[in-house]
Amino acid sequence: MNSLKPWHLLVLAVVFIVLFGSKRLPDSARSLGRSLRIFKSEVQEMNKDDSSKDNKSDPNSDR
Repeated sequence: MNSLKPWHLLVLAVVFIVLFGSKRLPDSARSLGRSLRIFKSEVQEMNKDDSSKDNKSDPNSDR
Protein backbone atom coordinates (compact mmCIF):
# COMPACT_ATOMS: atom_id res chain seq x y z
CA MET A 1 0.00 0.00 0.00
CA ASN A 2 0.96 3.67 0.05
CA SER A 3 2.75 4.16 3.32
CA LEU A 4 4.96 7.03 4.35
CA LYS A 5 8.60 6.41 3.58
CA PRO A 6 11.43 8.24 5.36
CA TRP A 7 12.13 10.30 2.26
CA HIS A 8 8.50 11.50 2.24
CA LEU A 9 9.05 12.99 5.70
CA LEU A 10 12.30 14.56 4.51
CA VAL A 11 10.51 16.20 1.58
CA LEU A 12 7.80 17.49 3.93
CA ALA A 13 10.42 18.94 6.26
CA VAL A 14 12.15 20.72 3.37
CA VAL A 15 8.83 22.13 2.15
CA PHE A 16 8.00 23.47 5.62
CA ILE A 17 11.42 25.06 5.95
CA VAL A 18 11.08 26.71 2.55
CA LEU A 19 7.53 27.93 3.21
CA PHE A 20 7.94 29.17 6.76
CA GLY A 21 11.64 29.86 7.02
CA SER A 22 13.95 28.39 9.61
CA LYS A 23 13.41 31.33 12.00
CA ARG A 24 9.64 30.98 12.24
CA LEU A 25 9.50 27.18 12.60
CA PRO A 26 10.40 27.02 16.33
CA ASP A 27 7.84 29.72 17.12
CA SER A 28 5.20 27.91 15.10
CA ALA A 29 5.97 24.59 16.80
CA ARG A 30 5.84 26.25 20.23
CA SER A 31 2.47 27.84 19.44
CA LEU A 32 1.11 24.54 18.17
CA GLY A 33 2.25 22.81 21.36
CA ARG A 34 0.56 25.42 23.53
CA SER A 35 -2.65 25.14 21.53
CA LEU A 36 -2.69 21.35 21.84
CA ARG A 37 -2.02 21.57 25.58
CA ILE A 38 -4.92 24.01 26.04
CA PHE A 39 -7.21 21.87 23.89
CA LYS A 40 -6.32 18.75 25.86
CA SER A 41 -6.99 20.42 29.21
CA GLU A 42 -10.34 21.74 27.98
CA VAL A 43 -11.38 18.28 26.77
CA GLN A 44 -10.42 16.78 30.14
CA GLU A 45 -12.39 19.51 31.94
CA MET A 46 -15.45 18.83 29.76
CA ASN A 47 -15.21 15.09 30.48
CA LYS A 48 -14.92 15.80 34.19
CA ASP A 49 -17.97 18.09 34.06
CA ASP A 50 -19.96 15.52 32.09
CA SER A 51 -19.19 12.76 34.56
CA SER A 52 -20.24 14.91 37.52
CA LYS A 53 -23.49 15.83 35.75
CA ASP A 54 -24.16 12.16 34.99
CA ASN A 55 -23.76 11.25 38.65
CA LYS A 56 -26.18 13.99 39.72
CA SER A 57 -28.81 13.12 37.11
CA ASP A 58 -28.63 9.36 37.64
CA PRO A 59 -31.52 8.39 39.96
CA ASN A 60 -29.70 5.20 41.02
CA SER A 61 -26.57 7.06 42.09
CA ASP A 62 -27.88 7.57 45.65
CA ARG A 63 -28.19 3.84 46.26
